Amino acid sequence: MCLILFAYNCHPNYRLILAANRDEYFQRPTEKAHFWESYPWVLAGRDLEMLGTWMGITSSGRFAALTNYRDPSQQLTNVESRGKLVSDFLCMNECPTNYLQDVVKYRELYNSFNLIAGDSSCLVYYSKQTSELKELKPGIYGLSNHLIDTPWPKVLKGKQALANYIENKTLIKAQALFEILADEEKAMDHELPNTGINYAFEKQLSSIFIKGMDYGTRSSTVLLIDRSNHVTFTEKSFSPGQKNSIEVSHEFKII
Repeated sequence: MCLILFAYNCHPNYRLILAANRDEYFQRPTEKAHFWESYPWVLAGRDLEMLGTWMGITSSGRFAALTNYRDPSQQLTNVESRGKLVSDFLCMNECPTNYLQDVVKYRELYNSFNLIAGDSSCLVYYSKQTSELKELKPGIYGLSNHLIDTPWPKVLKGKQALANYIENKTLIKAQALFEILADEEKAMDHELPNTGINYAFEKQLSSIFIKGMDYGTRSSTVLLIDRSNHVTFTEKSFSPGQKNSIEVSHEFKII
């Protein structure tokens, strides 16, 4: 997943408002968001290559999401799948802070990553790059393939669009958030970050929605948790080079 925009505990009617794009190679086999047969309390998509996930929520309100940290010079071989970090948290019942403290101990088993994990009591962020746990305060955040709130153009643009939309809105509509996630405008050349990949690929990755044939935005997800603990989880999945989507939606009450 390459962009997560979220408003945490700063809206009068919603505890969490989240809009995220997962960018990946289209050849990587994936299941759409569903409640897992082996862990029926887990709602998430699934990477069928390594059996982890990039984002999910449980029936008790445990939530986790992951992005990769982009730096080709730090790529390791023979490492664990980073998607396991999300699925393990969702399948377990350990508190977010304790879980992430354990992740810190075993961070060298993984390529670089950012991980968000939370429940009804807190939301915690950790990056392998800094080895520092950060409990997130109420606010609007953006996370792409660098540290949280790194001012990449797509992060700044997405955060501002989210802030503008939710301001003075009593009812948040998923479709409006999907429109934010559908933005294909690329950054200007002078705004591009330097992450160690070639110019053409850096340019392609600079838009919120990446439209490509081999690599691109595979899915867009909107997650809403209101103050009554009602969850709405909607996912749109895309084919190579297409903006038409297959949509699945789940609603439930946190128990």
